[in-house]
Amino acid sequence: MEKIKIMVVFGTRPEAIKMAPLVLELKRRDNIDCIVCTTGQHREMLDPIVKIFNLSIDYDLDIMEPRQTLSTITSKTLIGMEPVLKVAKPDMVLVHGDTSTAFTSALAAYYQKVPVGHVEAGLRTGNRYSPYPEEMNRRLISEIAQLHFSPTVSNAENLYNESISGEIFITGNTVIDALHTTVSKDFSFYTDALKNIDFDNNRVLLVTAHRRENYGKPLENIMNALKDLVCNYPDVRIIYPMHMSPEVRRTATDILGDMPRVELIDPINVDEMHNLMDRCHFILTDSGGLQEEAPALGKPVLVLRNETERPEAVTAGTVKVCGVEREAIYSAAAELLDSHDSYLSMANAVNPYGDGNACKRIADAILWHFGMGKRPENF
Repeated sequence: MEKIKIMVVFGTRPEAIKMAPLVLELKRRDNIDCIVCTTGQHREMLDPIVKIFNLSIDYDLDIMEPRQTLSTITSKTLIGMEPVLKVAKPDMVLVHGDTSTAFTSALAAYYQKVPVGHVEAGLRTGNRYSPYPEEMNRRLISEIAQLHFSPTVSNAENLYNESISGEIFITGNTVIDALHTTVSKDFSFYTDALKNIDFDNNRVLLVTAHRRENYGKPLENIMNALKDLVCNYPDVRIIYPMHMSPEVRRTATDILGDMPRVELIDPINVDEMHNLMDRCHFILTDSGGLQEEAPALGKPVLVLRNETERPEAVTAGTVKVCGVEREAIYSAAAELLDSHDSYLSMANAVNPYGDGNACKRIADAILWHFGMGKRPENF
């Protein structure tokens, strides 16, 4: 083969952030023709990422609709991918992680007998309903994929233990590659709410919370714990870029809307988010990606969930799972605010997620699969 055609598919903001550096790496390879397809699962949060990384979109399914459900996302993606795959005729489709876009695109590729490569493969909680639907999505993708790009050794071991077929590579996480292009010490924020934040005289806590399994009482507990922190620590300031979910926004606004030193803002672009992470004191989140990004920046992370599919960070000491109870969240945050030693032990822990070369390893692995290079060394 003189040139292989690789289709990269993504539909959500986290996927785009982690796939963008891989797209750029694949396009740098003379023997790879990289084409990009987006489902548009999260339209308004996806487009800015495409612009920041200057990605060229070849196919756009534009599936997003008001009050979309898992069923509508899945069905529209599956139907929409079929003609795209028939026209583009890729030699391989790359999907990322555990979204409905990723699972359904992998299934659509399988239906067309196109090999699938799974970026960020092998993450597991062991609970099929937490995170929901992500845990089942990634398990199903593992059954479909022929190439598995695992960020860590333990991710790869999960796949070996499940007797997953195909080739498994340990690559590191592509999000570390992305950080190398976005974080800058002289970065200037352009969102109004962030322009005048005094990071030197305030301990800024960055918050994200949007998981479906946290809707209802768990999300209320999270918001009330944040309220308690602001009330009891006069130098604490909270910045919460809210997910577009109406449920998330309603709960956050009801509990925190009138609180001083709490900024409830719209989602921000990846360059602002990465630089905000770099300058904040620590992070409270139910997101998966931030658990990987923050250790690279020396920031402690408190996970607002009962389990995590990223145990490497817990073992390394950069992440602590504190659950979704109001008192437990407050206590974990208060320890980092009160104890300098506790803070430093998390901030100085070793990042287990990569060295910034994950995309190169993945590109090399794809070429090796097609008989066009050597198998890359594991991270």
